[in-house]
Amino acid sequence: MKIDQAFQQRGWYDVNCRLCPRLADFLDEVKADHPDYFCRPVPPFGDLDARLLVVGLAPGKHGANASGRPFTGDHAGLLLYRMLHQFGFANRAESTGSGDGLILHDCRISNAVKCLPPENKPVAAEINQCRPYLKTEIDSLKPGAAILALGSIAHGAVIKSLDVKKSDAPFGHARQWDVGNDLTIFSSYHCSRYNTQTKRLTEAMFEDVFRSVRKHLSN
Repeated sequence: MKIDQAFQQRGWYDVNCRLCPRLADFLDEVKADHPDYFCRPVPPFGDLDARLLVVGLAPGKHGANASGRPFTGDHAGLLLYRMLHQFGFANRAESTGSGDGLILHDCRISNAVKCLPPENKPVAAEINQCRPYLKTEIDSLKPGAAILALGSIAHGAVIKSLDVKKSDAPFGHARQWDVGNDLTIFSSYHCSRYNTQTKRLTEAMFEDVFRSVRKHLSN
């Protein structure tokens, strides 16, 4: 059984989902323009029993939507996979696609929204529609696990999946919250091209976040 089939069987995503009309129509349009692109709900990637769950926003048009793997094929993944490798969560520092030999250790990457949204901006109804997949995935985490939310939208999706009030865990870079059930949320600015090129998120800042995550999981 392929790993993405295992993810689907656990209810973490559905490769045939078309519950959001706007997203389904947009995927059809992109597929017509790029027949070789994945253009379906993108499955999580990584360890089935990971203690670290990294949650991003949504697949990028020419990245995960093309490759079928989160944060693979666009700028956002460059820094993320480098950090995962540096802190022992990956066997290599770059993700290029299936067959590249990349393995994640004790880590899995997922998205708040599994399908590519127009202009990379899902609407609230689409985030809500996709939340049951994220909630099921989060509920499967074992005690002592950590969730790293990349960006405010991913953070919001995570805390709503946990029924945590926004006021009890407001988004902020390099912040962390213990939210019960021995689960800790870490948040960071998203490692997007815009954030890294404008220095809103530097490599040193991202490194500090991962250092905190690694320290937590090593306790």
